[in-house]
Amino acid sequence: MRRRDFIGFLGSMPAAWPLATRAKQPTLPAVGFLNAASRNQSAHVVHAFHLGLNETGYVENRNVTIEYRWADNQYERLQALAADLVSRRVNVIATGSNRAAMAAKAATATIPIVFLTAGDPVNDGLVASLNRPGGNLTGVTTLSLEIGPKLFEVLRELLPTATAIAMLINPNMRPALVETLKSQAQALALPLGLQMIHVLQATTDQELDNAFSTVIQRGAGGLVITPDPFFLG
Repeated sequence: MRRRDFIGFLGSMPAAWPLATRAKQPTLPAVGFLNAASRNQSAHVVHAFHLGLNETGYVENRNVTIEYRWADNQYERLQALAADLVSRRVNVIATGSNRAAMAAKAATATIPIVFLTAGDPVNDGLVASLNRPGGNLTGVTTLSLEIGPKLFEVLRELLPTATAIAMLINPNMRPALVETLKSQAQALALPLGLQMIHVLQATTDQELDNAFSTVIQRGAGGLVITPDPFFLG
């Protein structure tokens, strides 16, 4: 090697060292966070999520990264958001609703998915069974559909003289779930001694305000709010 070439080689080494060092830095594992609501509505959910990660030794941007995806209550966006997380090759996807879990399942059969749902994950096709979920999904369910009748019973006990009560649903839920909730409510009217259960719908803040006004206008004694990310927010 000629002396001039050797000196040039030495001069280039310091500039190359930082690049080599950076290349050897390990990539942090990534968690995909898919939520049907908005960031502002779900601040408490994110806080709890961080606490759970911290309890297991994970701190965002220290030893794990989180890819947030918000549908902003536009459920039709969930499928594209889930696909985006898959394309970024996250290590696991955490979902906060039934619709988000179903979108994630449709997007990948290999990336682990952890869900929180209010429905029955078996009947919804998320898992094979509660004790042996199989596949790449597991999670927690509140079984809100099963305890739905109890909400009406409790409200009836609190309002023994009421002749009508109302139920609030989000029509953007899965159509089958919406119909189940409606049928469930109407079937409870007679056994509970009610003349009417008013089914109200809301998908926006304005519609939510209108629904509460309607409860008063129709003389409903109380209101049962069905589980939905928009209402929770």
